[in-house]
Amino acid sequence: MKETLLFIGGFYNLAFAVFHILFWKIFKWKRSLRRLLPMDRAIMQVLNIRLIYIFFVFAYVSIFHQEGLISTQLGKVFIIIISLFWFMRAIEQIIFFGLKNLVSIVFMIISIIGAIFYLIPILI
Repeated sequence: MKETLLFIGGFYNLAFAVFHILFWKIFKWKRSLRRLLPMDRAIMQVLNIRLIYIFFVFAYVSIFHQEGLISTQLGKVFIIIISLFWFMRAIEQIIFFGLKNLVSIVFMIISIIGAIFYLIPILI
């Protein structure tokens, strides 16, 4: 069960990597980011690119190194880090987007689900 949850978590993170790759198209960043100061525009894009990298790392480790995650102290710490990443993302959803519309609520729930994929293998 631990391996299955980590495997699912890997594809969950892979989906978020793809979602973030599509930000330029989905949010029309080529046009919409022009309204920002050049420094802010650069920061937004660099942070998104780094986040894409993090999602790919989370996915790779979760899909191809499950045994190391489950059986080593460092692996367990890494699982906790991923779980906390997603729990904190759920909290940030509330802080920065509120819970007044359905999309925001859905993203909060999706973030909690991601956290649970990684929390359960630590608890069982």
